[in-house]
Amino acid sequence: MTGTQHSVRSTTPDPEPPVHPAGAPAAPGAPAPTGIRLHAPAPGWSLTADVVVVGSGVAGLTAALRCSAAGLRTVVVTKARLDDGSTRWAQGGIAAALGEGDTPEQHLDDTLVAGAGLCDPAAVRTLVTEGPGAVRRLIESGAHFDTSATTGGLALTREGGHHRSRIAHAGGDATGAEVSRALVAAVRAHDIPTVENALVLDLLTDAEGRAAGVTLHVMGEGQHDGVGAVHAPAVVLATGGMGQIFSVTTNPPVSTGDGVALALRAGAEVSDLEFVQFHPTVLFLGADAEGQLPLVSEAVRGEGAHLVDADGVRFMTGQHELGELAPRDIVAKGIMRRMREHGAAHMYLDARHFGAAMWEQRFPTILAACRAHGIDPVTEPVPIAPAAHYASGGVRTDQRGRTTVPGLYACGEVACTGVHGANRLASNSLLEGLVYAERIADDIAARRSAPALDGPQGALQERVPAPVAAPEVPAHPLLGPEARFTIQRIMTEGAGVLRSEASLAHAADQLRRLHEDACDALAEQGKTAEPGVDSWEATNLLCVAQVLLAAARERTETRGCHWREDHPERHDDTWRRHIVVRLNPDRTLALRTTAMEAFPPTTPEASPAPDRETPLAADPEATPAPLASAAEAGRPTPAADPAAPSTPAAGAARPHHPRPQEQ
Repeated sequence: MTGTQHSVRSTTPDPEPPVHPAGAPAAPGAPAPTGIRLHAPAPGWSLTADVVVVGSGVAGLTAALRCSAAGLRTVVVTKARLDDGSTRWAQGGIAAALGEGDTPEQHLDDTLVAGAGLCDPAAVRTLVTEGPGAVRRLIESGAHFDTSATTGGLALTREGGHHRSRIAHAGGDATGAEVSRALVAAVRAHDIPTVENALVLDLLTDAEGRAAGVTLHVMGEGQHDGVGAVHAPAVVLATGGMGQIFSVTTNPPVSTGDGVALALRAGAEVSDLEFVQFHPTVLFLGADAEGQLPLVSEAVRGEGAHLVDADGVRFMTGQHELGELAPRDIVAKGIMRRMREHGAAHMYLDARHFGAAMWEQRFPTILAACRAHGIDPVTEPVPIAPAAHYASGGVRTDQRGRTTVPGLYACGEVACTGVHGANRLASNSLLEGLVYAERIADDIAARRSAPALDGPQGALQERVPAPVAAPEVPAHPLLGPEARFTIQRIMTEGAGVLRSEASLAHAADQLRRLHEDACDALAEQGKTAEPGVDSWEATNLLCVAQVLLAAARERTETRGCHWREDHPERHDDTWRRHIVVRLNPDRTLALRTTAMEAFPPTTPEASPAPDRETPLAADPEATPAPLASAAEAGRPTPAADPAAPSTPAAGAARPHHPRPQEQ
């Protein structure tokens, strides 16, 4: 996907069945493939497997290990080295009801509160009830967590939004690194084939639109090189986040939204992309600092650190019952308000009262990072400011990790399971990766061994992928590598912590012009940016950024980590529902809203109540109309002009007309 264009609003859903580019109708219930692909050479090599897992964080490696244990031929594809994903950067730990007096029900309550009314309750219940067992299995696989010197059991701590100490940690503040180490060692011990330094490009599908593998590009020399393919009837996306759409983030450089972009081009639905969590306490290294910045874990506040301004005043006191341990969206907003009141570029985290011994034993990683930048937390407050940290939304899945494309699964940060709602609860991310990866592996194994399964997902038998065209003149332009920094600047200024219709519209217009310039060059000269990792990443960033802007403009309220300055209130009567987006073959976006906070199924195997539609403005410059009330949902809007388009029936996806262009 390289951009969206203007189109005429359709009056009704297409009455004909969706057609695959090869000419065969899509599988019943399968979405229509978009036919949009990244411009790349044709695959020059291929592998065959039962399952291809894209990503090597906690979610990807857990899925791979469990699939392999079930006897499935499994291949892991990862963008960098096997141990180089986002998981290893996780400091705080894994949240689970493992402590005395704690229960899954209490964990559920804290998660629902943090999610600001948009968590899917069933998905959260799955997380918290299966979580303790998943953590124990992780320990059995070789992960070593810190233990209590007095009891010998797990040393559990507390973080923001939690009313109980339920965070298991390793190496003090190096939990992700230990989890990654253990899972990588297990993958290597089981001889699971891996393809490292490989950027996934697009989904391969069969003639009925079902997943049949992926195309990818291997960087550097090795057993495989250049563009190739892995053929498999089950594809698991575990590609991590998209923090690199912003100038400052805690995410590593590889987090460019590749999985979400791939899924959109494949016709899958995504949801909740407007909810980007900005971690409240990221080390402030100056107003001009860019790229990945060190995180100062929430666990530091959990152990008693204070948020203070330049005068030493604790400004979170009285703003929430949990004070400095309130959910992250509330703390980030509190910091931003204080910064604006004082005209300051940052606030401070004061933990001098910990003393040197506690810093060295409990937070050695953070201590080393601070000292590397000339800051000593033992003797001075640490300058901090919010920065992009985690995508609460992503590729929409059900509780078995299935997307709306048969055979395509997603788990971890790339997925939207409904667990996080409008704001992720601290340390639930590693747990979600564990729990839902296990559920995906179990579903794949069951479908692989039961060829009589009915429904659009069906059994996972070997599929023949449709031919991949590699035209000399690309159908869609690629952005040049330099566009990455332009996109990051635009998104930071227009869709950061503070948002408004004016800022979002300006950002959308700038991205539209960026895309139009690439389209003009292709149309006039028949040329586009040279295919390669940097241009593919920049193009993926544009894709994800435009969808995020479209959803953020549509949600005219403030909820969780989506803060609209022009709509500062939360409106449960109209907005306690999810925005779902898919890409049309003509590169427009179809936006709709769900009927409630619970997600409908991803397949027609169960028939939910029709989704409600988000009315979209026909005028590209107009502000979208407010969502209809429950009584009005699905009622046609009378048109004065008989030729004017009518409002689609409830449940029918409506093309999004870019204002003037969003993707």
